[in-house]
Amino acid sequence: MKVILTKDHPTLGEEGTILEVAPGYGRNFLLPRGLAYPATGHHIALIEQAREKKKRREEERLVKAREMATRMNEASCTITVAAGEGDTLYGSVTAAMIAEALAGEGFAVDKDQVELEAPIKKLGIYTVPVSPGPEITAQVKVWVVKE
Repeated sequence: MKVILTKDHPTLGEEGTILEVAPGYGRNFLLPRGLAYPATGHHIALIEQAREKKKRREEERLVKAREMATRMNEASCTITVAAGEGDTLYGSVTAAMIAEALAGEGFAVDKDQVELEAPIKKLGIYTVPVSPGPEITAQVKVWVVKE
C-alpha cells in the first residue's frame, strides 16, 4: 500500500514522503492515527503544490534575511550600563540585551541569533556577529558605555 506521511516519523521518514508499507500497517495504524493518507493522484498533486509553496516561502525568507544582514552591517547600537573603576561593569552585557537594543534600532532579532561567545564585561566598542538567517551572518557594532 502506498501512503504519504502527514508528519515526520523517526523510522519512516519526513512529512510528504511517499512510501510503500504493508497494507495492514497502513490501514490499521497509519491512516486511523492521521500519520499518513493514501497516495492517490490527487494527494500527490497536493503534496507537490505544498512543496513548491514551502520552497518559495523559504526563498523569500532568505532574501529578507540577506537584506537585513546588509542593513545590520551598517548599523550600531548603544547599551548604557553601570560601571565601576577600570571600566569594569557591575553586571555584564548579554545576548538578550543586544537583541533588545537591536529591536530598538528596528531589527527583529531573537537573542538566539546573537552569537556572543561570552558576556561583555568591560566598556568599549565590540563587533558582535548576528545571524538573521541560516548561513547568513552580519557584524553589528555594539557600544557599551557608562551611565
